[in-house]
Amino acid sequence: MSGVPQAPVEDHRDARKDGRPEPGPPAATDSGRSARDPFFDNAKLLAMVLVVVGHAWQPLKDSRAVWAAYFFLYTFHMPVFILLSGYFSRTFRGRPRQVQRLVAAVLVPYAVFETVYTLYGNAVDDRGNDISLLTPWYLTWFLIALFVWRLTAPLWLLLRPPLAIGLSVLIALLGAAFDADPVLNLDRVLQFLPFFVLGLLMRPEHWDLVRSRWMRIVSLPLLAAGLVTAYWSRDRVTSEWAVRSKTWEQLGVDWPAGLVMSLALLVCSLLLAAAFLAWVPRRQHWFTAFGAGTLVAYLLHGLIIRTAAWEGWYEPRFWHTPAGELLVTVFGVGLALVLTSPPVRRLFRPVVEPKLDWAFPDRSGPAPEEAAEARPAREADAEAGPGGGPSTGTAGSATASGEPAGPTAPESRPERAEERAEERARAGAATGTGRGAGGDTRTGKGSGPGDTA
Repeated sequence: MSGVPQAPVEDHRDARKDGRPEPGPPAATDSGRSARDPFFDNAKLLAMVLVVVGHAWQPLKDSRAVWAAYFFLYTFHMPVFILLSGYFSRTFRGRPRQVQRLVAAVLVPYAVFETVYTLYGNAVDDRGNDISLLTPWYLTWFLIALFVWRLTAPLWLLLRPPLAIGLSVLIALLGAAFDADPVLNLDRVLQFLPFFVLGLLMRPEHWDLVRSRWMRIVSLPLLAAGLVTAYWSRDRVTSEWAVRSKTWEQLGVDWPAGLVMSLALLVCSLLLAAAFLAWVPRRQHWFTAFGAGTLVAYLLHGLIIRTAAWEGWYEPRFWHTPAGELLVTVFGVGLALVLTSPPVRRLFRPVVEPKLDWAFPDRSGPAPEEAAEARPAREADAEAGPGGGPSTGTAGSATASGEPAGPTAPESRPERAEERAEERARAGAATGTGRGAGGDTRTGKGSGPGDTA
């Protein structure tokens, strides 16, 4: 990867020649339909299942087995979402229409559900919290973190990859060493930053490596070692390390031990994330379309899980037996599938995917990036690549409308394609053969502990 200020450029000619699906979100075709790689939809759905199950396990952590499984999942399930969110953010340059989509897909749902969770917690659990959009509570932290990360994406893409990764790791360590301001939950924003930056810098060939056969073989001992280590750690560390919401001092360690632990956790999270992704199905399945509803599931499942905890539904002894723990796990999987289903997604679309065209000035003619999106896939050299992160109508990718396809909000097309569209527009305007920057410039065919999230 070069250090020039643009999104990574990929060549998918080998994939096309071999008949393999191209990584990344859907590419436009002559018929206007999307040719998409189902891998990313599957990855987002499976990661969301782990998120829901992990939250369902929280009241059962008195069991050593559940604690170990919880610590194991929390080590990598959010890093997976954040890696995918970064990958889907590669074309973000802060253009007005991109910012408009970001506001509609991330900031508005954050404001709505931060208010809902606060009022609901006050009503059901008598928490007495004030509504404050500057201090995210429970799982809404991810949306405001994504908003901040996405806004910084152009800066990271200006830097050379080694410098960008190194600087993000340094910032994460500073976030763990010093008590960050609770505003915007900066502790997590900083400590999870390296995963977003790494995803931002990934190319399709990196995903091919993750999905390779040898990675599947290597992933087995990695996953086994992760589970054994989590079980061994039960009486030695707190699961708050994986949550990344506290400083070293708050976790009871000095800076040398904190530094080593944070770096080790970062490496373990990346290895386990890669091992998880290695086993994500590559083909279309009955559940693939559910990958488009992960943002809905992320925002809604917490209301059900917290209600169960607040109302004492976990108190009967049965739920703390192996059979009860298994049933809670099955319930978590089922809840995730129900909340990601197309009917539920359509029902909550006005809240989770609001249309805000009325709030922004109408711009005559398509924006340069939208002109680029209309080009057929064979004319584009690059494509943007799961929330994570967060397209409309199709499962789990970014289209011109910017629908959230997971707890993320990705963009759709590469800057290289946008630059070509802009160059053609300028050339057309100069020669009188084009329609200008806003028109079609193409010459060919195309179209609390218990509140931890």
